[in-house]
Amino acid sequence: MVGRAPPARAQHPPSDRPPVLRRGGAAGSSHIVHGDGDGWVTCERGHPHWGRYGAAGLLLRDRARDGAGERDRVVLQHRAAWSHQGGTWGMPGGARDSDESAVRAALREAAEEGGLDPAAVRPVGLLTDDHGGWSYVTVLAEPVTPVEPHATGGESVEVRWVDVPAVDTLPLHPGFAATWPRLRTAPPGIVLVVDAANVVGARGRGDGWWRDRAGATRRLRDALAPLAEGLPAADLPGASPADVDLLLPRIVLVVEGAAAAVAADRRGGDGGGAGSGGAGSGGAGPGAVEVVAASGSGDDAIVAVAAAESATHRVLVVTADRGLADRLAALGVPRVGPRWLLSRIDRERQRG
Repeated sequence: MVGRAPPARAQHPPSDRPPVLRRGGAAGSSHIVHGDGDGWVTCERGHPHWGRYGAAGLLLRDRARDGAGERDRVVLQHRAAWSHQGGTWGMPGGARDSDESAVRAALREAAEEGGLDPAAVRPVGLLTDDHGGWSYVTVLAEPVTPVEPHATGGESVEVRWVDVPAVDTLPLHPGFAATWPRLRTAPPGIVLVVDAANVVGARGRGDGWWRDRAGATRRLRDALAPLAEGLPAADLPGASPADVDLLLPRIVLVVEGAAAAVAADRRGGDGGGAGSGGAGSGGAGPGAVEVVAASGSGDDAIVAVAAAESATHRVLVVTADRGLADRLAALGVPRVGPRWLLSRIDRERQRG
């Protein structure tokens, strides 16, 4: 972002962003937003902050294990000398506009400041620093395709990968330094693997599953979509205080038998592409849930998904099947019963 020198008291410096074309309203319509989030506010603690609607930043973390070995690194921005707290390091971020969720704002800022393609990352969690009347939301994300960050605006000297152990050796922006200890210890993103047949059966006859298994499974798929938009970390069994505030889980629904046809449904909305979902950012609907059709045993398919994902993510399987539970325990993968999931689905319906 090529921007003006920020006011001396800036907490998260402003910039003169060019007008942004946003789509909304009637199909095919668009409107111009001139960075309407730019502006000062005073929080309830009496501190000035930049961002009339709050601010957000993206912390992209790569914890891959592949042929090149294990790595743990984050994308950081080296701030230009002219900016407030110039010369320090932090995450790409800035003011939210009135029509933006925290996820959308963080993805936009990361693209403007660090050349990060929103389609190349998947948000996995949110951590909110609430000052009362103003908040800064850190959007934790993971790469889904190779990412090569680079400085793309005047606010950055450089934007690059930094190994996690090396972060504390850098001169950090005070705001980032305050949250980094918790961000550093935050667990990886979570994959929620759902045993569709078991959960649909747990609903009982009221859902008509015995007459139309595919239809009941579609209803379950659609009901799961809001959970991909945000699941409180405190809802997890054995929740850790080191976790983020809100999880943006990747949900995998494993189907079998007559319900396998659901996997062939055309994905809805924007297809739930990386970066599209989470905390009101879009992506709700069938596209927010991945549907995997078992080629043979549904239990075998669930175990295969859980084993593959547990190499780099947390995994939680939803099933009450005792034999499957024993197989998951042997892998060290936790599970919960359908009641845990159904209670959260019901909660979201009541909110809606």
